[in-house]
Formats: sequence, structure tokens, C-alpha cells
Amino acid sequence: MSRENFWFFHPFRVRYSEIDGQGVVFNAHYLTYFDTAITEYFRALGFDQYADAQASGIDFHVVKSVIEYKAPVRFDWELDVGARVARIGNSSLVFELAIFLKGGTDALVTGEIVWVYTNQQTHRPVTIPASIRELIATRERHLPA
Repeated sequence: MSRENFWFFHPFRVRYSEIDGQGVVFNAHYLTYFDTAITEYFRALGFDQYADAQASGIDFHVVKSVIEYKAPVRFDWELDVGARVARIGNSSLVFELAIFLKGGTDALVTGEIVWVYTNQQTHRPVTIPASIRELIATRERHLPA
């Protein structure tokens, strides 16, 4: 996965509290980086996911998380976390994510997060509305609107 695959990046600086005894980012923190990048991705699109969920009673649930560690990430490094929607299903979104050194081209860590759009009362999947699909397609040109 290369930097060119992404239109959106969110910056981070690795904090001391995020490293382990080996001096690298502790594995659980990568999901926090990914989750934050996805939240900021939607903010960049102008979509307030929280407000939408409160108004509609429908929200996304994480159903799959995959992380591949390609190189260690160390304390005080400045990072760019790329996020993109790779695929949209009937009720699911598949995000591809990658962590790069600030301005770097080689991914240090890659990931995939799958969300399912879910009725919060029944916890059953529902169809992602056209308005969300169209909003994502404005930036993800590889996806149909």
C-alpha cells in the first residue's frame, strides 16, 4: 500500500505513553490511530457521524480489524495516517489504512477495518443510504456513487 492510494491523512506524534518496553508503539495503540484517522476522514468529508447516529438511531459497528506490522514505530516520530474507503457493500464499509513517517512513502503499518451500518435498537444491518455513498464517492473516485 503506497501513499498515493490515499487522499486523506491525519498527523500524529508518538507519545511516550504509547510505547512499550521495547521502545516501539504498543500494538493496541495502532487501532486508536486508525479509529481517530477514520473519524477525521469523515470530518474532512463534512459528515458528522455522531450527530447522524443520534438523529437516525443507526450507526456503524466495527466487525473486523486487521493490522500488519511492517516496521517498528518509535517514540516521538511524526506520522501520517492515511485512511480511505476501499469498498462499499450493501451495509458495510471497508477502510484501508496505512501509517507512514511524516512525508514518507513506505507504509510502516497497514490495516483494514470493516464497519457495518446497524440499527441501534435491533443491532441488525441496514442499507447504507445513498447520501453517505455519494459523499464518500466525491473523494473516493474508484467507488460508484
